[in-house]
Amino acid sequence: MSKGNNLIIDTGNTFHKISVITSNNNILEERVVTELTESVVDELFDRFAPSKAIISSTRGDAARSRKIVAKRVQYVLCLDSSTPLPIEVEYDRARLGTDRVAAAVGAVELYGADREIVVIDAGTAITIDFVDCGVFKGGNISPGVDMRLEALNEKTATLPLCQPRALEGESPKLGLSTEDAIVFGVMEGIFYEVKGYIEAFYKKNENILTIFIGGDAEYFENRIKNAIFAGRKVVFIGLNRILEYNAEK
Repeated sequence: MSKGNNLIIDTGNTFHKISVITSNNNILEERVVTELTESVVDELFDRFAPSKAIISSTRGDAARSRKIVAKRVQYVLCLDSSTPLPIEVEYDRARLGTDRVAAAVGAVELYGADREIVVIDAGTAITIDFVDCGVFKGGNISPGVDMRLEALNEKTATLPLCQPRALEGESPKLGLSTEDAIVFGVMEGIFYEVKGYIEAFYKKNENILTIFIGGDAEYFENRIKNAIFAGRKVVFIGLNRILEYNAEK
């Protein structure tokens, strides 16, 4: 399969994250859309003429995206539990989200297969995944920021629905109103949860690398230490590596 530009589509619970990337991981374009349309795809093909594409979806709607993309490329791959991977996975792949797979592969591609890496993804859910020398060893899942705020509103009679925000300064922060108590409780809870994981892994290996990604990572960027905030590129590069790995077969 010839080298060239690749189209990456990463569909989460809320948005489609799209990238055009070269075969050697140079990201040419990034965008986030609520709906993947023919016009969005046409514009990217007109500008970059990708020859291959990969689709990853946690919604289970990869077939729809494939229908839009397939007629425009030489090769399209829908990532699922049977897709060959360039890393080993010690986890039930039938239950392992494609976003977590892509993040693990991207972390290994970017930072090396000879070290221990923790990948923290703060999205709709928060995932904490551990990769040891190119082997996905497992991870944990807990509710994300919005899910926690919505649960407090929906599962109680009087608590309001509050909006998340980044907290500054020293912890712990204690609210003096119900709204602040909710926001502080959720944001501080996640902060201490993530901080606790990082410290626990660090005690076992001082050279471990922690990668923090996901749309809600920005809320904690100024407070979480000993972590690399890497944005969407880790998942994009992971998907690109999976695409190239399979296209070469």
